[in-house]
Order: sequence, then structure tokens, then C-alpha cells
Amino acid sequence: MYNLLRSHIFQRLLTCALGAVFFFASFHKITNPAEFAKIIYGYGLFPESLINLFAIWVPFVELVCGICLISGVLRQSALLVCNAMLLGFILIISINLFRGHEFDCGCFSFAHHNSTQAAISLLIRDGFLLATGLYLYYFSRHHVKKEE
Repeated sequence: MYNLLRSHIFQRLLTCALGAVFFFASFHKITNPAEFAKIIYGYGLFPESLINLFAIWVPFVELVCGICLISGVLRQSALLVCNAMLLGFILIISINLFRGHEFDCGCFSFAHHNSTQAAISLLIRDGFLLATGLYLYYFSRHHVKKEE
């Protein structure tokens, strides 16, 4: 099992899968930033003056990170940014769950899944994606150090 986890092919497949998640998650947000802005507003966590900026900026960061992970260009930087975004998403979901606030995450579509069950499944999914990103970041840094 340890050899599989350290396998370059396994790590490349995971990197492409994580990249695909971010790549595909960006499309509906890029094509409809106004709807994404409504979702960000619904979180009740951000100043109104920044919501439109986030609604435009975040999907393009997701898109670029996805492309970088899939292509292998700036892989460590993309992993670092993806992990930071995933941590942010987990915090946003957790805060809203704790407050009892129902919300739509806007992750892959604008379908309204405003339930505690859906939010918990989002936390599990994002936790799994963050664990994957951290694993890839750790081994990519370890691999780079060994080559130097």
C-alpha cells in the first residue's frame, strides 16, 4: 500500500482528478457570476462590497488551478492555492452549519440543496479533497527535495 501511495502514476492520477474537480466546478460560476454572487451573499459572511469581486475572481482561480494541476504546470503552487480554497470552503460551510443557516454552496451547480444533510456531505467531500490535496502537496515537495 505504501508503494502505491508513493507511486508517481497514482499521484499523477490524483492530481488530474483534483484538477478536474476545480476545472469543472468553475464553469457555471464563470458563465453566471450574478447567480454565484447571490450564493456568496447567502453565506452571510462577506462584506457586500467584496461579493461581486469574489463572484468573478474565485471561479477564474478555480479554473487556472484546475488547468495547472491537469497540465502539471506550477503544480505545487496550484496545490497550495487549491488547499487554501478548500480550507476556506470548509470553514464557510462549518460556520453556516454551526449557525443553523441554510445555504446553497454553488459548488457544481446552482441547484438549491439547502439542508443540513447536504452541508454535512459537502464537509465530507471537501475534507476528502483537502486530504488529497495535502497528500499531493506533501509528496510533491518531498519529491522535489529528493531531486535537488
